[in-house]
Amino acid sequence: MKQLIECVPNFSEGSDMNIIKQITNEIESIEGVSLLDVDPGKATNRTVVTIVGTPDEVCEAAFLAVKKASELIDMRNHKGAHPRFGATDVCPLVPVAGITMEETVEYARKLAKRIGEELKIPIYCYENAAQTDKRKNLANCRSGEYEGLKEKLTNQEWKPDFGPDEFNAKAGATAVGARDFLVAYNVNLNTTSTRRANAIAFDVREKGRVKMEGDPITGKPVLDEKGNKVWVPGALKCVKAIGWFIDEYGVAQISMNLTNISVTPVHIAFDEVYRRANERGIRVSGSELVGLIPLQAMIDAGKYFLRKQQRSVGIPEKEIIKIAIKSMGLDDLYEFKPEEKIIEYKLEAESKKNKLVDFTLTEFTDETASESPAPGGGSVSAYMGAMGVALGTMVANLSSHKRGWDDKWEEFSDWAEKGMQYQSELVRLVDEDTDAFNKIMDAFSLPKKTDQEKVIRKEAIQDATKNAILVPLKVMEVAYKAMEVIKAMAEIGNPNSVSDAGVGALALRSCVKGAFLNVKINSGDLEDKTFVRTVSEKANEIDKKTEQLEKEILSIVNSKI
Repeated sequence: MKQLIECVPNFSEGSDMNIIKQITNEIESIEGVSLLDVDPGKATNRTVVTIVGTPDEVCEAAFLAVKKASELIDMRNHKGAHPRFGATDVCPLVPVAGITMEETVEYARKLAKRIGEELKIPIYCYENAAQTDKRKNLANCRSGEYEGLKEKLTNQEWKPDFGPDEFNAKAGATAVGARDFLVAYNVNLNTTSTRRANAIAFDVREKGRVKMEGDPITGKPVLDEKGNKVWVPGALKCVKAIGWFIDEYGVAQISMNLTNISVTPVHIAFDEVYRRANERGIRVSGSELVGLIPLQAMIDAGKYFLRKQQRSVGIPEKEIIKIAIKSMGLDDLYEFKPEEKIIEYKLEAESKKNKLVDFTLTEFTDETASESPAPGGGSVSAYMGAMGVALGTMVANLSSHKRGWDDKWEEFSDWAEKGMQYQSELVRLVDEDTDAFNKIMDAFSLPKKTDQEKVIRKEAIQDATKNAILVPLKVMEVAYKAMEVIKAMAEIGNPNSVSDAGVGALALRSCVKGAFLNVKINSGDLEDKTFVRTVSEKANEIDKKTEQLEKEILSIVNSKI
């Protein structure tokens, strides 16, 4: 999975759109980064910017934005309703896909160090990037705000994590952190009562409600020995919630901030609100997602509801997303458009690149038949493999829903899910093989007038050739592993579909052999013979194992036909 992180820098300027535009121009100058949202606020005199992309590129864009903000914003003249202590007040990094929090923390600290050293701005690391417990809380780092910063920097306890401990009057200080993805999520109710909506919100939010003596409405709050109110926690961790009425739609909602969706995902929040509302005689009519959500969160939701229905989760991604939308009623108030609400889909939609896998079957075959050398045998091999394992997945799904096999649905669902994983990987490799070929062509087109250019060109050709060997080798590895799904379906799957399993085995065998041809032809041009020998031995082994497995599968298939 491609690594993606989000960055949400907050700049201390909310009125001058010229300044804001100059800052966001810096972000947009970096390829691989998408500027998803710019939200200026006049009362707060603050602009919240949301960018997403690959980690190195996002950090580069963030650095340039912080630099431009330090040049354009003078904190000596800043007034606003929101707490702040710097031209770039906060700059959190958020893992979105394919990256751990630990890795994100490393990027955050590296960014913090660079800002501090190169821009001479005091930097405090907060939340997961904090180096001491006291600095995890942003409010602690920002206490005293800009007006108290000069004195704060003289306190040994509050020396910055990076950058100078001298007061930067113009830029102030910046808090750089790493935090979990926050989802703003509202659940719609069939009531207009804010009080009843609030009661449900108190049931579910982590903070809960104040414990009362006697009647929960007319009683007095219970106090502890220090005279503080005693709170009864709600059902959901990492959830903030309140009830309110929305004039636009004429309904009450539970408005929630899910501050860590790995702890409380959207589907769990929805189900808990549904249960608590039902206990109070109120019906949940749907829900609303404010802003964007990672793809995995939607996939997890779709699979959760499919499992509750005892249905196979090994179905195409778009069908899983559809189940998530319908199950949580995300299209209750207005149309839910995955391409606009799911981060990865939005980034993909913004990309102008034409992918082979987005072609229709006719377009793909026409492109293959054209005089263009790519897509060639490698991409076609991966495509055959994807189609082959898709047949195995189909048999698993048919078996999962077969009348009389209800007690086996989960077993076949697991096989179908595994098949979809192999299928997705082979589909991705369709384009990767063509990209590998194009990289070789790009390397050959490099200049070769000087001796240095010749050396650079030769190294580029050799590197690209290695990649063009490793990609079809990966196709072979995935296709061979996918044969396990086919064999299982031939053995235990719906007997009416056993021939489909046989065709799947043939397609995967052809995929392996076709990819092997590409390994061989590209190996001939590589100078690193040790590398070639290692790869060839591995490819030969996969080829032989695939042949043997194909024979076993076809023997099973023919015995049942």
